[in-house]
Amino acid sequence: MSDSRFTIDTNILVHAFQIDDVAKHERAAGLVSRAAERNLNCVLTLQALAEFYRVAAMKKAMTLDKAEEHVRDLRALFPIVAADADALERAMWAVRAHSLSFWDAMMWATAHQADCAFLLSEDFAHGRTLLGVTFWNPLLTEPMPEALSALA
Repeated sequence: MSDSRFTIDTNILVHAFQIDDVAKHERAAGLVSRAAERNLNCVLTLQALAEFYRVAAMKKAMTLDKAEEHVRDLRALFPIVAADADALERAMWAVRAHSLSFWDAMMWATAHQADCAFLLSEDFAHGRTLLGVTFWNPLLTEPMPEALSALA
């Protein structure tokens, strides 16, 4: 695993572009902005972008045009990685062996496949590491790990 490579889950992206909770929005938006501006070793999964678009459309959190614009902007800012058949196998294993929900397991498996050391999300057990990928909730107030300190 790359010590500093990380990915950002859907829920953090949604908070970054939607202002339901001002504190979460400011923290998530700042995180995404710093990751882009500082050219940090961040990749986004195709799954996270697709889920972001679906959530925005389903909740009518923003217009479809605005959601499409955000997806295009994110694609321009970050490399995009997608799951393959091996990630599917690893995700099914994680569902059975670690009781992850299927889509969370796919997100983790894609992050693992992309050599990410961290998956930033509200959805996983904060601080848990699974096969070299540590789940970190960046919306908590505790300090970021050293490898992610540039995001703080």
